Amino acid sequence: MELSCKSEYAILALIEMASHYQTGEPMQIRQMAAQQNIPDRYLEQLLATLRRGGIVKSQRGSKGGYFLTSEPWKITVFDVLECLEGLDVGRCEEDSNPNSIDVGVIKEIWQEACQAANLVLQNYTLQDLCDKRDSRRQLDIMYYI
Repeated sequence: MELSCKSEYAILALIEMASHYQTGEPMQIRQMAAQQNIPDRYLEQLLATLRRGGIVKSQRGSKGGYFLTSEPWKITVFDVLECLEGLDVGRCEEDSNPNSIDVGVIKEIWQEACQAANLVLQNYTLQDLCDKRDSRRQLDIMYYI
């Protein structure tokens, strides 16, 4: 299992929006792209997908930009990946008629691994990611002092 570049960029942009959530002001694409070193055009496409999926909303105009549709502590990493990838991340199709007992055992273990991965993704919110980032930044600052 690997995190796609698309998902990574989207999560990075959402972390920026989550960290500015309390201000109530929209974030512009170029602002998020500069902060996270994401190509503007690509981020624009990702945000359009997230908007269609109900994760973010947009506001037009000179003071426009993007907002989270709900609080950062209510949006899980699973929600984001499900929106972007178009499916339950890691969901394994259960084959009612495996070719052999060996294949059935492998599929059973894979199913268990997928369920565990989904559980982890459902347990982390955008707020959790912001908190982890902030605590690591603090440790980094303390290290240099």
